[in-house]
Amino acid sequence: MSEQFTQQVSDRICKHMNDDHADAIALYARTFGNSPDTESAQMQSIDATGMNLIAQRQGESVPLRIEFDHTLKDSEDAHHTLIDMVKQARGAAKST
Repeated sequence: MSEQFTQQVSDRICKHMNDDHADAIALYARTFGNSPDTESAQMQSIDATGMNLIAQRQGESVPLRIEFDHTLKDSEDAHHTLIDMVKQARGAAKST
């Protein structure tokens, strides 16, 4: 079984996402955070029910909370959920 959501797990996921997938985080903000004018975003924390982002839009930092469609079981579930969300967001962006 994968790790439960501890502060260390949240920190590790956020570091990975911010370092390697900044474009995906901005896409989450635009699509799921109802913030279509987001220029960039950072993941501040993640827990079993959602993620907290700071979006940059029009020169301002705006906090966003994005709730997941289910309660995550562990870090492996978070990994799969974040991948599914970026695929969904990319599909939505293509259809507009």
